[in-house]
Amino acid sequence: MPRTSENPPGVPAQLSSFGLEDAPPTVTLPVPMPAADELQVLTTLDEVRKATNDVAASGQRLISIFTPDMEPALYEQPAFLEIIKRLVLGRSFAKVRVLVRDHSRTSAATNRFIAMARRLTSYLEIRPLAAQFRDITAAYCIADDRAIVYRLRADRWEGIVALNSPPVARQYLAEFDNCWLASGEQSQARAARR
Repeated sequence: MPRTSENPPGVPAQLSSFGLEDAPPTVTLPVPMPAADELQVLTTLDEVRKATNDVAASGQRLISIFTPDMEPALYEQPAFLEIIKRLVLGRSFAKVRVLVRDHSRTSAATNRFIAMARRLTSYLEIRPLAAQFRDITAAYCIADDRAIVYRLRADRWEGIVALNSPPVARQYLAEFDNCWLASGEQSQARAARR
């Protein structure tokens, strides 16, 4: 069909001259976030591992991990380590904080997460949990203040994941922050006594 010199209605002259009025409009839709408070139940190691990777991958600035012993089945996996490496090396302001309930069960010589933390001390910090919080049985990973994978008992795989639930994530982030500050003070006091 030959073009006429007239522009179709609603097409500016500049676009008409390039023939862009014939192309369908290109609209990039944002990737939808899950509905707020949408929780999914987890029951197996594979589900918890995938959920942990999804939560960590959603982080933009802060990952907070509360773990009994660095749980190699979750945090030693190449996919998880790559997510953390991309986060901290891709954003100069990113931070990963880890509280470990039983530090004696973690071998610094063989744990790849700990080895990475030693190389990237500005971005990854691991603290032994202060004694007054050692009765907390939960394990969780929180990204920013929005996404969380949470298990009430660290010795079991049953739990929940929410990729967009600020109220739930903030509740446990407040608990984590309280433990983090107390554990830092305890570590400083131990270092001062040496």
